[in-house]
Amino acid sequence: MPIKLNGETSGSVELDVPAAVSGGDVTLTLPNGVGSANQVLKNSATPGTLEFLNSGFQSIQTFTTSGSHTWTRPSGITRIKVYVTGGGGGGGGTPGNNLDDLGGAGGGAGTAIEEIDVSDISSVSVTVGAGGTGGVNNGDGTTGGTSSFGTHCSATGGGAGFGQGSRTVNSGGAGEGTGGDINLRGNAGSGWLVNTITEGKGGSGGGSFWGGGGRSANDTWGSLANGFSAEAGVHGGGGGAGSQSLNTGAAGGVGIVVVEEYA
Repeated sequence: MPIKLNGETSGSVELDVPAAVSGGDVTLTLPNGVGSANQVLKNSATPGTLEFLNSGFQSIQTFTTSGSHTWTRPSGITRIKVYVTGGGGGGGGTPGNNLDDLGGAGGGAGTAIEEIDVSDISSVSVTVGAGGTGGVNNGDGTTGGTSSFGTHCSATGGGAGFGQGSRTVNSGGAGEGTGGDINLRGNAGSGWLVNTITEGKGGSGGGSFWGGGGRSANDTWGSLANGFSAEAGVHGGGGGAGSQSLNTGAAGGVGIVVVEEYA
């Protein structure tokens, strides 16, 4: 197959190689055809043979359901960038009859970000942390679950919001990422406050790398006509706290693991 250089189809091309190369001539076998857009010439599995292959970002896999999963390397993928975020903490409930006892919100989960060479890795176990549950009446929420990508990196969930606003600290603490090239802490949940003598408001959930902390419940004392319930967090965000007669805290957002895949 001739190589066309500057409009010519005859002649020869000489390539200088390092002095360390020994054993006679070095032969490189070029592929047939011209390849496709965005492809590059790379070594194939056969030494000395070049082929057209894709390069750069190729695809993405996202895991958003709590529990155990498996990431499987697609053909041609050599490197990945993973984002691992734990579950958000659940918001605290309230007793429903006391402005001085308002719930604390759940904390936001941590996030770990890591780039990994997967040339020799076929699959990796993935764990997505569950969001913490919200407290009922004066009950506490629960802590969000930890997410992980094999043994490479992990991120703890947000802390639980407590039920009693009379505590010194009643909001959930932040989760943290570990083992990544970049390890991020979430936002702690907000504590309680009282807007007026007739209206109370619990804390809002802490956000994660993905944002998404839930707002707290709000209602005018003795009436739900203009109130709204606490909202759950999204993708590692903490759940909002209950407030007065809307006294149930919201759940934290489920964790998330995102895998960007590169050739």
